[in-house]
Amino acid sequence: MVFCGRAVACGAGTIVNAISTLRGAAFALDIHTVAEVMLSEDEKGVRGVIEGGGDVRLIEFAVEDTLSRFGLSLGGVVKTSSEIPQASGLKSSSAAANATVLATLAAIGESESLSREDVVRIGVGSAIRAGVTITGAFDDAAASCLGGVVVTDNEKCEILRHEEVEAEVVAYVPPVKAFSRDASLSRARLIAPLVEDANRSAEAGDYWHAMTLNGLLYCAALDFSPEPILDALEAGAVSATLSGTGPSYVAITEGDATDAVAKVWGRMDGRVIRTEINNSGAYVMEGEL
Repeated sequence: MVFCGRAVACGAGTIVNAISTLRGAAFALDIHTVAEVMLSEDEKGVRGVIEGGGDVRLIEFAVEDTLSRFGLSLGGVVKTSSEIPQASGLKSSSAAANATVLATLAAIGESESLSREDVVRIGVGSAIRAGVTITGAFDDAAASCLGGVVVTDNEKCEILRHEEVEAEVVAYVPPVKAFSRDASLSRARLIAPLVEDANRSAEAGDYWHAMTLNGLLYCAALDFSPEPILDALEAGAVSATLSGTGPSYVAITEGDATDAVAKVWGRMDGRVIRTEINNSGAYVMEGEL
């Protein structure tokens, strides 16, 4: 007998990067990763397939770790496809982990057995095991799974704030990749006292002040240009930042500023994505594969 499940999770943008203080904040983007899981008692091991290629360890571990939670010995295949650029700072790994955990739960008939926070924690554990994250990225994963804006304590894997926020978003994705595991943790820790100011703002609900402050600080620490942030603010953005450890930038916009930010960022090499904050989060797809 073959057990099948399919699920979707969101990308995310940074408000406060957690690598300096282990406290962070993020918001869900309305761009997605889909995971399909097919399991059988006759199969041994889990084989991952990523549309377009990539390191499959994370999605394989996410299936294994979910099955282990229920003491099941099944094998099979997990496939993912995504509209989130890889290694861009838009949380493709968090989305892949969340979608895979949810798809595995759907396949084994346990979709309602775990809270969404537990789904996030399994995926974070898989990401640490796969070596794709420095902090475990609990903030990014929570935003990807729960939707809206989240503020988190990554060290304790706790959600400090979670709320729905309506906003338009513009993302600029340069034509290079940057892996979180390669970021300079020592340089990031140098700015920790200043990042604490951004943490306090986010924890008080002043998300967009925190976001711009975060961007200017991490551009300095991680050797990225602050020009895209300043260009976006000059074009009327409410806020802008470096997303994750780069290379992408994200801006919160409204009205005519959305067009203006997309236009100014469109003059640079790379890709511009126009989207919005997703307040629904991850979900299981019904119906047969």
